[in-house]
Amino acid sequence: MSKIAIVTGGAKGIGFGSTKRLLEDGATVVMFDLDEAGIALAKEALAQFGERLSGMKVDISSDAQVKEAIAEVGQKYGHIDYVVNCAGIQTYGTAVDTTEETWDRTFDVNVKSMYLTAKYAIPFMRKAGAGSIVNISSVQSLANQKGVVAYAASKGAINALTRAIAVDHASEQIRCNAILPASVDTPMLRASARSFSKDRSEDEILNEWGKSHPIGRMASIHDIGELVGFLCSDKSSFITGSSYVIDGGLMTQVPVILPE
Repeated sequence: MSKIAIVTGGAKGIGFGSTKRLLEDGATVVMFDLDEAGIALAKEALAQFGERLSGMKVDISSDAQVKEAIAEVGQKYGHIDYVVNCAGIQTYGTAVDTTEETWDRTFDVNVKSMYLTAKYAIPFMRKAGAGSIVNISSVQSLANQKGVVAYAASKGAINALTRAIAVDHASEQIRCNAILPASVDTPMLRASARSFSKDRSEDEILNEWGKSHPIGRMASIHDIGELVGFLCSDKSSFITGSSYVIDGGLMTQVPVILPE
């Protein structure tokens, strides 16, 4: 029987990479995304998987919409096996210049959404007898660049939320793990690069960011998708409450450069 997966933000970026990986593993995937055009494009790009891929327009920061959407998936298939929380937003600002609206929106999309998907999907995972939740966090939950106070705080909260869910539901064989990527070539990162571009091209900035990783490049969405697939699969059945850094060596590198 096909595994049933929900991927939030599933039409683009890390969500698309995760969707593709789970489909390749034989799962049936429902993408939750606000971008209906993006859902259509993702379905077109992955048309070879046929009816195992579908999408729903969902505001994942809305309790009512998440509850209704997950109920629809759960009732259609009878159970839910995986939830991969990829939807998120990047916001900038210090504690002084970040507005309350930006702070609240960042936490609603990046953190509240993951609480909501767990709240409503776990009862359907119980029907399956097990389940796996994968939350996309960030290395910014461990160390920070300047001017990302709301974003960094939200990613730290994801790590704590992941551990709490894991402890609460381990006895039910429902696992929860977090993935902490460094720079990943996604539409969101490219938008950030454009905002800083000024007299340089988007690709120049992305190349510079990539070179800051010891491995010499940014991650692809498929690099992250591979780890998502592993953490959803039975190969990781003894892993829960963990945070996986996937960063090309970025967090292991001391920034002080010795002279030649």
